[in-house]
Amino acid sequence: MTKKEKVQFVIETLQALYPSPPIALQHKDPYTLLIAVLLSAQSTDVRVNIITPLLFAKADNPYDMVKLSVEEIREIIKPVGLSPMKSKGIYGLSNILIDEHGGNVPQNFEDLEKLPAVGHKTASVVMSQAFGIPAFPVDTHIHRLMYRWNLSNGKNVVQTEKDAKRLFPKELWNTLHLQIIYYGRQYSPARGWRIDNDIITKTIGRKSVLKNI
Repeated sequence: MTKKEKVQFVIETLQALYPSPPIALQHKDPYTLLIAVLLSAQSTDVRVNIITPLLFAKADNPYDMVKLSVEEIREIIKPVGLSPMKSKGIYGLSNILIDEHGGNVPQNFEDLEKLPAVGHKTASVVMSQAFGIPAFPVDTHIHRLMYRWNLSNGKNVVQTEKDAKRLFPKELWNTLHLQIIYYGRQYSPARGWRIDNDIITKTIGRKSVLKNI
């Protein structure tokens, strides 16, 4: 297979498996999505979805969030982990949204990445899923699969994102990154991986990966 054929195989397989992939994190608007994605760092979507209703019942917008103290936010979000950093980030970014953006989540990478506790991946998710602006957020699943599929060298997530954007059509980025995440969780996990269940890697995977199975 040529690389172009491999890319087409990935697209067609994922489209067949996940024609309309939902956003796993529960939210109702850009602000609640931003908070949910921030909370998901080094946690699971399942755990975040248990905690966000508790948090959003008290504050689902920046104006109500700053009425809470950092300690109150931390107590609510403690089960998702990294609560000291995340609570300060949520409180801090809520103040900035009020002071600098009229309470709204900005629709550009520069302003999003200036917010406390918001990195490039979080900003990319918000840009793509809240505003429909093409982006390709790379999480551990996408980083792992792009390497297994021999579509990236796997050195770092920055390079993986560049490779993904170069190989896949821009109009597919927002859907494709969700499809790859779902596929990674279901068919190509980091642990307990069985090649017989992983049709994409079995078909186009790099030889070094296949030999180590």
